[in-house]
Amino acid sequence: EVQLVESGGGLVQPGGSLRLSCAASGFTFSRCSMTWVRQAPGKGLEWVSGINSGGFTNYADSVKGRFTISRDNAKNTLYLQMNSLKPEDTAVYYCTHGGVRGQGTQVTVSS
Repeated sequence: EVQLVESGGGLVQPGGSLRLSCAASGFTFSRCSMTWVRQAPGKGLEWVSGINSGGFTNYADSVKGRFTISRDNAKNTLYLQMNSLKPEDTAVYYCTHGGVRGQGTQVTVSS
């Protein structure tokens, strides 16, 4: 059974940083592409970033240059380093694989 558990969210001031983690189990993590998506209050899911098994990454224009996705295959963990956070980054962040997503972690950017 695929399980994804996100952590690392919280309240941060504009311009601040957070690092999200996603612990994965139930599948061969190292061979799989992974993504981060987010859902802001009252809005639909928005794709944020993806990484494939070879480490190739891509980003939504809204986060390019500020967010960095990475993975540690030895730990079966996906990361999202978020810098220069803006109020519009406020959302619940989910990691996803094969149509499955975790419970999410809340990120709130506010002064």
